[in-house]
Amino acid sequence: MKIIFLFLIIALELFSSVIKAPLTSYDKEKNIATIEIDHVDIGMSGFISHEIAPNHSSILKNIKVINFDKENKIATLSVKPFDALRNNALPSGKWKVSVGDTAILAFGYTRALLIAPDEKIYYRISKSVNTQWLHPDLFATILSFRGHPTPIKEDFVAMSNATAVGLVFIYLNQKIYTVDAKSFAILSITDAPLVQEKTDLPFYSRVEHIDAAWWGEGSDELESYEPHYYELLAKNNTTNKELYDAIKKSGKEFAYILKNFDIKE
Repeated sequence: MKIIFLFLIIALELFSSVIKAPLTSYDKEKNIATIEIDHVDIGMSGFISHEIAPNHSSILKNIKVINFDKENKIATLSVKPFDALRNNALPSGKWKVSVGDTAILAFGYTRALLIAPDEKIYYRISKSVNTQWLHPDLFATILSFRGHPTPIKEDFVAMSNATAVGLVFIYLNQKIYTVDAKSFAILSITDAPLVQEKTDLPFYSRVEHIDAAWWGEGSDELESYEPHYYELLAKNNTTNKELYDAIKKSGKEFAYILKNFDIKE
């Protein structure tokens, strides 16, 4: 068991440093930018920072790594509007993205949320990993405010924006999936053969009730832990073969989730 969590800690340390690199190209029409970097993981999210004056900068856009050319060490980034710090009372500048602006990735990766099916597994993992944990009670409170007793991707993004949490750990069938909190891309998968004694829905927390909205995605009560989180991961990682194989091995009751993948056997 110690070896398992040693691997998890090592993997977490690889994500713990903020990555900064200047833009080497930017295509406004395609909303694509590139940076030169030794290594980066596809799915990592971040933002573009523009220097206004010495020691003063402004965040212009959200970014996500969509491709990495290992041979040429070039990462391709998708560029989207930045909406994490929206405040209509504050003035907004008219600065535009340009070559030389700074791409900042893995921001908030020193803070994480753990989704676990019961208290024992939650504390076994959280006590074994040295990071700044956001307690699941706070996430449950966010879900209640949004009226989502069944968490959807947008809830994790809202949580990340509000708390600066960059990573989400999800325990599923003796594996821990480490995902980017905004893109929900899987960054690593670690074996963790822990004994699951019960299942708390939608995840372990001390919040007894999450308010539900009248209608819409996420407004229904979650009925089953594994199928929901497997499907949530599958929809955002359609080419991840390791996830595909894990779901396939989990049993026929999960077979319907495999249709989300773009994988040929």
